[in-house]
Amino acid sequence: MPVPDNLSYDLHALTRRLDRAADRLLQSEENVSYARFLALFAAGQSAGTQRELAQWLGLTEPSTSRMVGVLVGEGLLEVHSVRGSGNRRNVRLTGRGSALVERCGRLLDQRFREMVQISGVAYDSYQADTRRLLDLLDKQQAAAEADAKAVL
Repeated sequence: MPVPDNLSYDLHALTRRLDRAADRLLQSEENVSYARFLALFAAGQSAGTQRELAQWLGLTEPSTSRMVGVLVGEGLLEVHSVRGSGNRRNVRLTGRGSALVERCGRLLDQRFREMVQISGVAYDSYQADTRRLLDLLDKQQAAAEADAKAVL
């Protein structure tokens, strides 16, 4: 079957392949899945609630709760209930979790930089263009969320 000649397909295929390559690399080097690394990374970025973590990851709250439980059991995350807020639980990295995120992040960045260099693509340009696209998507999402709140 021929590969479609459009950028949206190419970006989807690239993302899917990068995710799988990242998973293989992290499994072999650090014995952690890419999904768990992303959960730890997100927790380190926000130190917010378990609900916010689920939203960041694009997972359901029950799936996130199970993953958080595993990561707490491995000593990589801490969970603290917020007094007077019902079932709200804040998550944050432990020292071990923070060190793992740091090592994995360096490893992934190094491999991606090597791949970009081998491909002949200018890393700084690629990063700048990617950030512009992400900024646009963030603005569109914020506008959509503001519109949804205005309807309520």
